[in-house]
Amino acid sequence: MKIDGACHCGYIRVEGEADPEKTTVCHCTDCQVGTGSAFRVNIPVPGSTFRITGQPATYLKTTAESGNLQAFCPRCGSPIYSTSPGEGQQASYMVRVGILRQRRDFVPRRQNWFRSALPWVSSLATLHRNEKQA
Repeated sequence: MKIDGACHCGYIRVEGEADPEKTTVCHCTDCQVGTGSAFRVNIPVPGSTFRITGQPATYLKTTAESGNLQAFCPRCGSPIYSTSPGEGQQASYMVRVGILRQRRDFVPRRQNWFRSALPWVSSLATLHRNEKQA
């Protein structure tokens, strides 16, 4: 499936191809801190199809078991992707689903690092829902 999207301010734009069946939720503590939330939703995009405009800021998160390079917008701070460290095009990019125009099509199919999931995540469906901010 063709994808495209942008950070919150529009400085960074991405496009590529992704398989919605590979959408994952990650509950690791690095993803919790990196998002400021309870988890992160990712989709792998092959490096051969991944295109980006704008220059993301990056840092190497060496305490994660994955040791991935994290990329984000230097202007608005939106997380964009993670990938293996190294120069040039990488084999794959874990793109943050929230920046994609097609985010509704990327329903998570698996959860990783569930041992780190916050205990209340499984009960979200039972909470009162407001259509807009209350």
